[in-house]
Amino acid sequence: MEKIKKLKLKPSSRDNRRYFIAKSTNEKIEKAILDYLGILGFSKSAYLRVMSQDFSGKVVGSCLAKSLDDVRTALALEGIKIEKVSGTIKGLKK
Repeated sequence: MEKIKKLKLKPSSRDNRRYFIAKSTNEKIEKAILDYLGILGFSKSAYLRVMSQDFSGKVVGSCLAKSLDDVRTALALEGIKIEKVSGTIKGLKK
């Protein structure tokens, strides 16, 4: 059998993501972003819920760094508070 080579992206090609903790459900967060930014803005922000077991009752989400202000604004309009923002998931645990 041949080994399959896994292609790696250059650091300059990777997305600069920011991770955040919010006290809400994933459905409410997605709805808030869709209502404020629309479908195109939602896709440009590249929102993604991160699966994490360490944060009970809280959602760990991520978005692109350049659209973090838009996501914060969308969540603030719905009354959802972002507790902490970090560049890594490990940084959220501190």
